[in-house]
Amino acid sequence: MAFKEKVKELLEQGLAEYPSLFLIDLNINDANKIVITLDGDNGVQLQDCINISRAIDNNLDREEVDFALEVASAGVSLPLKLVRQYKKNIGRTLKIKTAAQTIEALLLEVSDEDITVEWSSREPKKVGKGKETVVHNEKIAYADIQEAIVIIIF
Repeated sequence: MAFKEKVKELLEQGLAEYPSLFLIDLNINDANKIVITLDGDNGVQLQDCINISRAIDNNLDREEVDFALEVASAGVSLPLKLVRQYKKNIGRTLKIKTAAQTIEALLLEVSDEDITVEWSSREPKKVGKGKETVVHNEKIAYADIQEAIVIIIF
């Protein structure tokens, strides 16, 4: 079995033991540096990274193949990639970039095809002078989202 396939198999076995964790990215370069990015339904703790690291490291032979292993959680600045990530962030504010617009909106609902968001903006009144606050509620398909990042509000 090739090195990359062995790593993937060990990673899948490790994640099977911790069902609240899921894989965001797996990268293995030509120098056998393994970089794994995880996320979890309840976040990712340091112990989670240690557990997955051990599941891989303890089952590979460094005498056979020399490698470096890095297991990390998905940072807050990384864009959302998976439906599961959107689901865990319901109720949070996202910065969403599409071809038509960039908005900061509250994530209300998540389905397998799209998300529903709500935001307000100041727009000119339809009658008279001045502006009024208008609340927008929109469904956005995943295919239309170029980037979505969770906004941390203090």
